[in-house]
Amino acid sequence: MATLSSKPGLKHSVTDWDATNKLLSDIAEYRRKASHDICQEGRALRNETANKASWLESDSNRRLSDRIHDISHWKELLEFCVQEVDREMDALTLSKEAAERALASLTLPLEVTVDCLTMREGRRGSELVSDLVEAELKKEVRVIDEAQHALQQQIDQSFEELCLLQEARHQLTLDLQNKMEALDADMSCLSLTVTSSEISLKPQPTRIPHGSSTPQQWVQFSHHNVTRAQQEMQASQQLRENISTTRVQVQNELEAQRTVLQFALRKRTHNLEQAKDELQWQLKTTKDQIMDMEEDIRGLEDDLQAKMSPLKLSHTRLENRTKRPGMDLCWDEVQSGLVSEAKQLEGIIQSLCSKQSNLLHIDSGQTRPGHETGKDCVWPETSAGFYSCLAFGAA
Repeated sequence: MATLSSKPGLKHSVTDWDATNKLLSDIAEYRRKASHDICQEGRALRNETANKASWLESDSNRRLSDRIHDISHWKELLEFCVQEVDREMDALTLSKEAAERALASLTLPLEVTVDCLTMREGRRGSELVSDLVEAELKKEVRVIDEAQHALQQQIDQSFEELCLLQEARHQLTLDLQNKMEALDADMSCLSLTVTSSEISLKPQPTRIPHGSSTPQQWVQFSHHNVTRAQQEMQASQQLRENISTTRVQVQNELEAQRTVLQFALRKRTHNLEQAKDELQWQLKTTKDQIMDMEEDIRGLEDDLQAKMSPLKLSHTRLENRTKRPGMDLCWDEVQSGLVSEAKQLEGIIQSLCSKQSNLLHIDSGQTRPGHETGKDCVWPETSAGFYSCLAFGAA
């Protein structure tokens, strides 16, 4: 007959076994509940973090889009401003070249005016006068000098303004280039997603780069560049208007001075022609008068020669009657008549000689010493003076 072996040890009761099983069941249920809560919390956290990450990415994309819009706006504004500066530089260059041509065109009128003054210095004698034409020529030289100075000054200002516009354009170009690079960088960032192959972890991604600016400084910098360019363009436009006004003013002043000078030249030419005609008339009249005087002189000479024969007859008779002898040499009526006749003839001849002498002196343009042209000469009543008168008349 077989026997049952028994192991030594403590045996639990059914109650203990049930309690142990219930404890294990409770512990398992508690662990399952705790695990379920943790899983629910994990799911909730996953959903929350996923939503938050999605919102953060969406918000970053929105900010990137807004930033791209701002950069694009300033980029378009800078491009438009650069184009405006280029057009203004071209317009100012054309105005500068027009001013240079106007300045060069003043060289010939100045040379002509100076040549006119030089030629007028060659006038001789009493014709070398300081007249209205000379004054107007000198005034024209002053007007041309002032015009050249004004044009040259505006040409220099145009060159300086072109340099300022070029500097402003350079700043705009640099700012525009920076905007284009920043726009490319932000658009590249906007195109990245969580599935992009270019993404990776970077060291110290939240660091602030050296030289970073604030949004206010960024806007102020571009606004300053645009404002400066606009101010330079306004200054250039004003300068172009001044150049155009100066060119028109110079042209009007030169035209007005040319008109005044031509009037002075015509007036002076008219005066010279009048003086020339007057002198020619005086010369012709004087020649005619000289011919008349010469005719009168010849007439006086003929009359003088005609009076010599009666005088010789009277002198001969008187001389022959002095040969009467004795008492027959008396002062009778015949003798007194012959003496009266001789004296009257001598007076006639003397007056003829005096008039002839005056005519000769007037004709030669000279006066005899001690006598004035046009006045009767006073001849001595001596025989020597009388015969010298006859000799002068005969000559």
